[in-house]
Amino acid sequence: MVDRLLVARCRRGNREALRRIYEKHRDDLLILAIALSHDVHLAEDAVHDVFVAFARNVASFRLTGSLKAYLAKCVANRIRDLMRAQRSRARALEVERTSLASLEIRDPGRLIECSEELRLLSSALADLPHEQREVIVLRMHGRMRFRMIAESLDISVNTVKGRYRYGIQKLRAILNSESGK
Repeated sequence: MVDRLLVARCRRGNREALRRIYEKHRDDLLILAIALSHDVHLAEDAVHDVFVAFARNVASFRLTGSLKAYLAKCVANRIRDLMRAQRSRARALEVERTSLASLEIRDPGRLIECSEELRLLSSALADLPHEQREVIVLRMHGRMRFRMIAESLDISVNTVKGRYRYGIQKLRAILNSESGK
């Protein structure tokens, strides 16, 4: 309900409402983008690009569901576009490039939570094929439903569920092997 009110205010040109939307969703979207890309700088670019596009098009924007889910979908699509462009220019990204020191998360408690989450999942997620990693991150961090993921990736719901199931199985195997060391 708060998001709908803020979007309505943004449509009327209220900059404070746009700032509040940005501050409310920025950290979660940044975590999502980092989990998808394993690159803090690329993730920040994607999140900022999404908010700039949102601000430019807010006059014609109609919120039909969750604003957070919509923005997460936009971030995932932007990450995919940026990674595709980056792959054509350079070799694949390395997990080591993820640097917690360069994150600008303001809440210390949230930073601790994020650093622990990134530490545990970052290397395990990096070992997954991109298609499985993308579905898992959208489901876990983006809190998107399988149907919404399928629509955003333009694939069937059964394909999304399969990628999720196989990815989770691989993650369990990776994390179990790590805990056995």
